[in-house]
Amino acid sequence: MTNILTVDVEDYFHPTEVQRSVDASSWDSLPSRVVQATSIVLDLLGEARVCATFFVLGWVARRHPALVRRIAGSGHEVACHSFSHPLVYSLTPQQFREDTRTAADAIAQAAGSAPRAYRAPSFSITAQSLWALEILLECGFSTDSSIYPVRHDRYGIPGRPAFPHLIPTPSGPILEIPPAAVPLTARIHAPAGGGAYLRLLPFAYLSSAIRLLNECHQAPACIYVHPWEFDPAQPRIASGALSRLRTYLGLRSMSRKLVRLLHAFPFDSMARVCPPGAAYPAAPIRSSPRA
Repeated sequence: MTNILTVDVEDYFHPTEVQRSVDASSWDSLPSRVVQATSIVLDLLGEARVCATFFVLGWVARRHPALVRRIAGSGHEVACHSFSHPLVYSLTPQQFREDTRTAADAIAQAAGSAPRAYRAPSFSITAQSLWALEILLECGFSTDSSIYPVRHDRYGIPGRPAFPHLIPTPSGPILEIPPAAVPLTARIHAPAGGGAYLRLLPFAYLSSAIRLLNECHQAPACIYVHPWEFDPAQPRIASGALSRLRTYLGLRSMSRKLVRLLHAFPFDSMARVCPPGAAYPAAPIRSSPRA
């Protein structure tokens, strides 16, 4: 079974853990490293002949359109990761709509085509922000990858399916492709999607999780990484022990782990592994009131 590889294209000062220490008003004054860091990922994928889905921050697309053109020109799918990396549940529906449309426009101008897949910053479409799915459809998106079926202090909807499925909304169904999580019970899933889980946990854990999803649940594993995770020389600006652990531990081994992963399993982009319009099971979810 072919799995899904995704890259959330953001600079080292964009992650939620870092934004607690660095205000967005200072981003333009910080030295950007996203082009160099993303180039490392692109080179690794090129050597392995693997295509991926790149969820690009609109802020990055507006300032580095040549990077987005390089991603698209290398055969990868270009998707949307919001404009300025806000948590969806911190926004009103109108604010979310404006952020999403601004991001999609910036990405389309850089890539030459409109993005059709979306991933919320920090997987922040939760039980409190399910209204965002209908807005995504209104904005032209057909696929979402924002609902992590795990329990976490900042994101997740425990008990949701760990496989691609359709979520009905008043504007029609949207295809949901969750980050990799292994069902342990009907309500408990163990996260294995990538990011800090890939950096901090043994490789054997992730490989076992992928095999379990592929063989026992007949589902592709959706893995995610960030370009800044391949840049161990980046400035350490996150504050607090937990934030620094989540952000910086394991950076030096990330390139080796990705190469090992690409050799151990087949990967491709989200659009190729799970094309919109194919047959998927429906998994309704109770909507939350709009803020």
